[in-house]
Amino acid sequence: MRRGALNLITDVPGLVVGNAEDAQVRTGVTVMLGDAPFTAGVHVMGGAPGTRETDLLAPDKTVEQVDALVLSGGSAFGLDAASGVADGLRAKGRGFAVGDIRVPIVPGAILFDLLNGGAKDWVDNPYKALGMQALGNAATRFEIGSFGAGTGATTATLKGGLGSASVVLPSGATVGALVAVNALGSATVGDGPQFWAAPFEMDDEFGGLGVAHSYPGAALPQTKLSQHANTTIGIVATDAALTQAQCTRLATAAHDGFARALVPSHTPMDGDLIFAASTGARAIADPIAETLLLGHAAATAMARAIARAIYAAKPAPGDVLPCWQAQFG
Repeated sequence: MRRGALNLITDVPGLVVGNAEDAQVRTGVTVMLGDAPFTAGVHVMGGAPGTRETDLLAPDKTVEQVDALVLSGGSAFGLDAASGVADGLRAKGRGFAVGDIRVPIVPGAILFDLLNGGAKDWVDNPYKALGMQALGNAATRFEIGSFGAGTGATTATLKGGLGSASVVLPSGATVGALVAVNALGSATVGDGPQFWAAPFEMDDEFGGLGVAHSYPGAALPQTKLSQHANTTIGIVATDAALTQAQCTRLATAAHDGFARALVPSHTPMDGDLIFAASTGARAIADPIAETLLLGHAAATAMARAIARAIYAAKPAPGDVLPCWQAQFG
């Protein structure tokens, strides 16, 4: 396997991603959409999720495809970002056809970034406007690090961020990951610069430092439990043709990437969630073997995307934690 040309989720043909940020509020929104509606699933493993329209992604529900997926800061306030995306898509004539009405299907998930030093004394919820702005910025190339939904994110020890990575399978199928890292735990080992995801790194994409010289064993690493300000949310996508049930399984497998890159992960105070998306452009010849490999690729791409988010984060005035580059770069 090799990484895609951009090493972004948009290496999956037909997908674009847009970011929008508010530096004063210290928050942002990220939206992913396709040239056409795509099949999607979701799996939640954290104990404190915040979501919109995830119930319709169950394999037994009527609507099998969505128009966009949204990741947002802002805790419950951030759920309004999907409303801005839905309004923008409706203006473009996109959405599920109900008579002569188009209803955009826009599931979303949020992370908690309300205690990161930003100005949270707004009168009008800013997330709907940020969602529409992110939709307008959607393109094949986009920034990672301190952008979009990762703008105000933190981990236990370092500034968080938005990450992405991709991999091309021997079959030619592409798998990409997109993630906003705001974890209770840490992406790096102890006090050092090495990432938990180091064994899965490709082409020195987050520094090429290799694995840590020692590991803490069974001891619980440092967390930000007292801040109650957590949750990592992400998307994995592929051009391989998958059903809604297979997308759900892909999202489930991708959670291994959280566990490989964040310690601890899936805690009661994290709302850890992964969406999975399939554009359906590439047929699968061997469903058992290929879906197994797709799940493995999704997990490794997600682990890499998490490390890349931390590695790419940039400092900003008023940060409550240092970024990786300032600490170790």
